[in-house]
Amino acid sequence: MKVIASSLRKGNVVEMDGKLYVVLTASNFHPGKGTPTTSVDMRRISDGVKVSERWRTTEMVEKATVDEREYDYLYEDSEGFHFMEPNTYEQVVVTEDVMGGNKPYLQEGMRCYLKTFEGVPIAIEVPQKITVEITETEPVVKGQTASSSYKPAMTSNGLRVMVPPHIDVGTRIVINTDDDSYVERAKD
Repeated sequence: MKVIASSLRKGNVVEMDGKLYVVLTASNFHPGKGTPTTSVDMRRISDGVKVSERWRTTEMVEKATVDEREYDYLYEDSEGFHFMEPNTYEQVVVTEDVMGGNKPYLQEGMRCYLKTFEGVPIAIEVPQKITVEITETEPVVKGQTASSSYKPAMTSNGLRVMVPPHIDVGTRIVINTDDDSYVERAKD
């Protein structure tokens, strides 16, 4: 299935020259003058080699037809990360290299999209927004303006994020998994 390059996202699987690649990062660049481009970092599924590719945003790219289903995350052990298909209760083990940078986002019972090609897990897509708890952050400095000043904080899953000054230790926040950015205070 052909799609425009600008629609590619982390976790998508692309077919180029008869080989499958999983998208690690995708960013669109729109210069003031000239052609907008999409830069994509990918990992070749067959041997794990990382490649970078750049297309015009309107260029058509072959998106591979892979089986994409929802799975619930169960646990991690020496074999890898265990997921279960909620309807059939079929379990799948995802290896560390397929998991990639998504490991910190995993939470027990989390619903993820797992892409398989001929029964082998090749890519995982975690929810775009997850809720985490702040474990440490700097105290608020009096006189700081609330408009543009953010302070560093550590989350319960080991990520460093920049948060507004009013966020304290123990506060649950929602973060964007694409770039680890603060979205809002959790509503629970």
